[in-house]
Amino acid sequence: MPKLTAIVSFGVGYDAIALDAARARGIQVSNTPDVLNDCVADLAFGLLLDAARGIAHGDRFVRAGKWGKDNFPLTTRVSGKKLGILGLGRIGEKVAQRATGFGMDIAYHNRRVRDGAPWRHEPDLKALAGWADFLAVTCVGGPETEGLVSAEIIEALGPKGILVNVSRGSVVDEDALVAALRDGRLGGAGLDVFRAEPEVPEALFALDNAVLAPHVASGTHETRAAMAALVFDNLDAFLGTGKVITPVL
Repeated sequence: MPKLTAIVSFGVGYDAIALDAARARGIQVSNTPDVLNDCVADLAFGLLLDAARGIAHGDRFVRAGKWGKDNFPLTTRVSGKKLGILGLGRIGEKVAQRATGFGMDIAYHNRRVRDGAPWRHEPDLKALAGWADFLAVTCVGGPETEGLVSAEIIEALGPKGILVNVSRGSVVDEDALVAALRDGRLGGAGLDVFRAEPEVPEALFALDNAVLAPHVASGTHETRAAMAALVFDNLDAFLGTGKVITPVL
């Protein structure tokens, strides 16, 4: 595309765009930040609650006619527990705000301290995982974060810990995650993203300690309308002024 001058993307993530190539050619790239923060954080906390309290598992239990015949297992309390956040950006901050309403103790891991954040910064991700009852993954995708939640981090989170991922499937070592869930070395997981979407590891389908969603964190009428509006605003601004409103580059 020799005449390409702008890539106006529908979504906040840009790990699928060749930014180096765009930069080399002076191509502007825009995304749709901010307008989806609340809905993504809502789903992240919903997955956290579901993975802890077994809401989807309980739904399957009732629909299968097991109530009154089998005992439903006890689940895990959320209020007052410890939440670690990997990536305290716009979405991570919204997750932290929701956790505050549940009286949770919050800490986060970033490459650097977030100025003005009222929560504790933990420079060691393994230490954060070892401390946390829940680890929410809200960092960016791409080569810099690929496999960041490794087998070692999953082991540190442990058999009572719960992992929530609304970032990118590439951030988590998916094979290690599946094995840890299957073997009981990780307590549970709430997953909206996977490594090879829409393909999902079949081993997860049989696990009641895994809550699976089809990458729908931003999938509300309100948020998708706001995202679409921002795409057109970026396009209109570029055509009119030569500059997008929300540039990645």
